[in-house]
Amino acid sequence: MPTSPLSSAQAARAAIAAQLDGIRRDAGLTGHELAVRCGWHKSKASRIARAKTAPSDADIRAWCEACGAGERAPDLIAASRTAESMYVHWRQIHRDGMRRVHEKTVPLYERTGRFRVYASNVVPGMLQTADYATGLLRSITAFQGTPDDVADAVQARLNRSRVVYEGNHRFALLLEEAVLYYRVCDGPELAAQLRHLQGVMARPNVSLGIIPFTARRTVWPLEAFYAFDDAQVAVETLTAEVNITAPSEVHTYLRAFAELSRTAVYGAGARGCLTKALNCALA
Repeated sequence: MPTSPLSSAQAARAAIAAQLDGIRRDAGLTGHELAVRCGWHKSKASRIARAKTAPSDADIRAWCEACGAGERAPDLIAASRTAESMYVHWRQIHRDGMRRVHEKTVPLYERTGRFRVYASNVVPGMLQTADYATGLLRSITAFQGTPDDVADAVQARLNRSRVVYEGNHRFALLLEEAVLYYRVCDGPELAAQLRHLQGVMARPNVSLGIIPFTARRTVWPLEAFYAFDDAQVAVETLTAEVNITAPSEVHTYLRAFAELSRTAVYGAGARGCLTKALNCALA
């Protein structure tokens, strides 16, 4: 079963901390002596060594220089930056609005051959209509208090979604049935979104499964995640996006996806779920 979506980021940070602490020990320094050499408060070296405080580039350089291992700094800085990119707060990602993040991920979407997406909260971005995306992104902007560039972000999201219709991409998408009912936009717009799903599921490169309310669970509802081939999984939490690349954890998410797939309905069953939700949206 999936571990915490923070585990990859935490493990990467812990690995950096362990390497730095090993450099200190090899130099024969105590944590206090290292802190003195670096001009830090005495507890800072300890916090970094225990992965309680993420070191800045300058911290890593100072640490390595103080231990006579300055040549180790560049590799450690690069590894630290990778670790930090695993867990990125939405406020940081959206600090200039949401358009840029959509544009930035276009290359990832274009080079991915096989998408596996599990959605427990909203319709996946690549299947969203303009009105549905507008309602969703307006809510996110208001909740996060980030700059309002919703109109541009919606267009960027639609532009990125062209991968569904262009190129050689395959999509396996799983939606919890509740997703079909969540009112992120008004009833008529939600109805249009559901009709769009009915149309998209007929495409030969799209497999759309819906996990019914009544499904017998072998995997409990999880936070939404996007798997890009077998190389990367992006997990969406309330406060951050977690990018997982560790093969063992990617495998665990793909295993969960396979288990969830077995509880979903497809074809006529999925169309039946969509029809019920559509009737509710129009009521």
